[in-house]
Amino acid sequence: MSTIAAISTAPAIGGIGIVRMSGEKCFDILEKIFVQKNPQKIENIKGYTIKYGKIIDTSNNKVIDEVLVSYFKCPKSYTAENMCEINSHGGIIVLRKILEMCLTNGAKLAEPGEFTKRAFLNGRIDLTQAEAIIDIINAKSSREAQESANQLEGFLSKKIHEIRKKIIDLMVDIEANIDYPEYDIEEVSNNSAREKLEEVENELVKLSKSFESGKILKEGIKIAIIGSPNAGKSSLLNAILKEERAIVTDIAGTTRDIIEEQVIIGGIPFKIIDTAGIRDAENKIEQIGIEKSKKTAKNSDVIIAVFDNSKELNSEDKEILELLKEKKSVIVLNKMDLVSCDLKNKKEIKETNRPIVETAVKEEKGLDNLYKELIDMFNLNQINLDNELIITNIRHQNLINKAIESTRMALNDLKMSMPIDIISINIKQILEYLGEITGDNVSEDIIKNIFSKFCLGK
Repeated sequence: MSTIAAISTAPAIGGIGIVRMSGEKCFDILEKIFVQKNPQKIENIKGYTIKYGKIIDTSNNKVIDEVLVSYFKCPKSYTAENMCEINSHGGIIVLRKILEMCLTNGAKLAEPGEFTKRAFLNGRIDLTQAEAIIDIINAKSSREAQESANQLEGFLSKKIHEIRKKIIDLMVDIEANIDYPEYDIEEVSNNSAREKLEEVENELVKLSKSFESGKILKEGIKIAIIGSPNAGKSSLLNAILKEERAIVTDIAGTTRDIIEEQVIIGGIPFKIIDTAGIRDAENKIEQIGIEKSKKTAKNSDVIIAVFDNSKELNSEDKEILELLKEKKSVIVLNKMDLVSCDLKNKKEIKETNRPIVETAVKEEKGLDNLYKELIDMFNLNQINLDNELIITNIRHQNLINKAIESTRMALNDLKMSMPIDIISINIKQILEYLGEITGDNVSEDIIKNIFSKFCLGK
């Protein structure tokens, strides 16, 4: 394969920047542009060592920058090829000039994700580990980063390979009976095959169910804050974010459009959406905002419905209570520091069967109770990353579900006493789907699509 190069750090001014190069001619190109402080032949430089020196512009022999170069020798490198990383000062111009020297002297510009793609193609990592790398880069919370690190360690790969081995062992017995019927080989009994397939099904179903937690870790939870004008929605948003994000006034209808912000609660990302107050409005702009509020509430994972506890329920509040039906939601009774109307004992509130949290948002009282309700509602404390394998990738989830379907079809064939060679068709399909997860058998289009999501230089 050709030698590739790219800037691996963010395109911005920083303390240091890194230009990465990988491939057969990596060190030949480096020798043309790098002048070592204490010269040493490449064969005498050990891998995992750093050399100090200067990068030279080969067109005029002028110094571009003082650098540290890290050496990684095949196969003990990120790509399993000869590889180096040029650590320079973090100026954008300097980095581009160093990259230009690499390209001028024989390297080609790497495609997005090409370094990691080479690691996969060279067998250093499998496809699940490659996908874990991009998940670590894009992680929005510490818990998502931890689960991605588990995937990078190969936890999912190991489990998939364990399941595939059980299927392969079953297929070996089946193929022996199909290919060598003249030999006295013990036939695969229906009961034995059924037991193995049911065991595989149970393991796959457990993995599939973990995606509900995995989706929360990766995508977070979408919360819509709804309520009547001046109930305290924007104040609640500001209190959760600990900043003045939304305008708060005594004038009803101040919020005309939705405001979205993200916050980490219990190690999980929450997308908090403040909406326009729901009421009968004559102003066309406010009407549009109210329709957006209702649509946002419908599309959210959970609703926080805010009510002014210093006022009696009105028709608008009752309309909001209707929106809570068939939806996970928390009722927030705000302004408990004012004269109370005891809304928590109102029939309309009690009939919703939704958890109730009393707050005085401007005094920042009651927020911890709200967080607790949200954490309990999604069982966030039960997501154990130390002892539990969690699926976070929708591609993996889809393939696992297809494998489950093929497993159940094979079990159904057994129940109908179909010939074993017919049953083997669905069993082979299980192997195909699981192999697509790890990359043991996967199309070039899928590989290209996965690595196209990576940033340049990774």
